[in-house]
Amino acid sequence: MANARALDKRRKSVRNIKKITRTMELIATARFKKAMDRAMASTAYTRRITQVVTDLANSGTEVKHQLLESRDSTENAALLVLSANRGLCGGYNGNVVRAGQRRLDELKDTYDNVTLSVSGKRGLSNFKFRGIEVHQGYLHFEDKPAFDEVEPIANEFLADFISGKLDRLDVAYTKFISSSKQQAVVETLLPLGSLDDEEDDSEDTGGANNDYEFMPSAESILEEVVPASFRVKLFKCFLDGAVSEQIARMVAMKNATENAEDMIRNLSMTYNRARQAQITNEIMEIIGGVEALSN
Repeated sequence: MANARALDKRRKSVRNIKKITRTMELIATARFKKAMDRAMASTAYTRRITQVVTDLANSGTEVKHQLLESRDSTENAALLVLSANRGLCGGYNGNVVRAGQRRLDELKDTYDNVTLSVSGKRGLSNFKFRGIEVHQGYLHFEDKPAFDEVEPIANEFLADFISGKLDRLDVAYTKFISSSKQQAVVETLLPLGSLDDEEDDSEDTGGANNDYEFMPSAESILEEVVPASFRVKLFKCFLDGAVSEQIARMVAMKNATENAEDMIRNLSMTYNRARQAQITNEIMEIIGGVEALSN
């Protein structure tokens, strides 16, 4: 039978761990609610501006934009992986890194030069552990990514794509579908020619059947709207990743708290049995001592 004092000490340690995991669960829950509000607020805007660009591209006008046109060149591609700066969030980081690894291998089979950029310490350490060179790392994003922080990254990718230094950009992130479903996905953000393949739940606004009057010109409108659409889509990826991270951490800490409760319950039962056995032995020793004295 285990020592009662050792069991009591272990039970106290598990109780302290339970307090920590419970606190982390509450913090993740509060952050999740704020992050979800921001993600949901951006969803309608992202869908609408994407739909506008799709309608403009299919409106029958001869005006084109280079961000919408697919390229035959297979020279340069880039992959951006969005992970977290911290762990203790279940399989969140592992899932997105594995999805990014698969797409990275596919791109290397097709393109001559593939550069990898990673957001988050966990993703950076994971790829470096695998011996994969990371071109650019971003460590300043927390649970509240701001558009002002994402815009410089988007502008850099836009400049490289427009100048011909980049032929394709893929982003690996955890997509927020609902509070009960998040999925690690990889989407091609540049070129934006695959806008017709948007999500099935996007709003039906008439599509290419809408009639547009361009003022001052279709060229100037597309020049503003198309890059804005890319910036918003990239920002939405960061927002989805942030809210998915908090959900994953909330679930992981909830499971850890429940496991701690089960362990405390089992340790308490074992401790009680050990304590009863110890008391019984002490009583038997006292009875034996009394019998020895009476003889």
